[in-house]
Amino acid sequence: MIREPAVAGRFYPGDPTVLAGEVDRFLAAPGERLRARGVVVPHAGYVYSGAVAGAVYARVEIPARVLVLGPNHTGIGAAAALWPASGTWRTPLGQVPVDAELTAALSASPLVTADTRAHRLEHSLEVQVPFLERARPGVSIAALCLTHLPYADCVEIGRTVAQAASAAGALVVASSDMSHYLPAPVARQKDHRAIERILALDPRGLYEVVHAEDISMCGIVPATVMLVAARLMGATRAELVRYAHSGEVSGDEDQVVGYAGIAIA
Repeated sequence: MIREPAVAGRFYPGDPTVLAGEVDRFLAAPGERLRARGVVVPHAGYVYSGAVAGAVYARVEIPARVLVLGPNHTGIGAAAALWPASGTWRTPLGQVPVDAELTAALSASPLVTADTRAHRLEHSLEVQVPFLERARPGVSIAALCLTHLPYADCVEIGRTVAQAASAAGALVVASSDMSHYLPAPVARQKDHRAIERILALDPRGLYEVVHAEDISMCGIVPATVMLVAARLMGATRAELVRYAHSGEVSGDEDQVVGYAGIAIA
């Protein structure tokens, strides 16, 4: 079973040589690597958010096994849709194997359903894969696509994610952009209210502030699940690696999308 790329040539280069060069430039940050339990990384087109995503992947050690959580933008498929425990995810750079053991561990949650439909057109998980395969050749992944869920369900899934990731020594990647289509100063202010809660390792606080203040953070559920899991895995600190917004590239600061890169250790 192969998950074919849906947004190659649009969100990131479809040519393998161009893609490898672009990702490698984003990953070329010097410094000591952090052993992280989880990260928050953006998922817009690389021209806008690639530098933020690359800074995070360059900041942390990428283990051989990675669990990727992404929001469901299409509304297709199960509420918590797990790519089945077989096959590969193809990118222009090659094929990344699905981690059967890690995937099977996630399926232990009664809230999680094996379902390929949610993944077929979804970009939020796909755009992470070229970074992972360049940062850690031979990496294997488990992929969970999440619609909007109640906080109690985030906690329940987070427990399963923590157990699966701990047993596998896996990194948990939460794919999320921040505020959408707001003036840059407003987006920055709102985004940092959410970022404060992530840095405080406060999943309930993050979930509540995003809803209370109408912060259009599309990956609120993946980020909340990751934070629940990271705390259960023993996380004690978080680091804002980089923050940016689309206006820094486009020049349009009236309607920007915010991007935060955060490491949880």
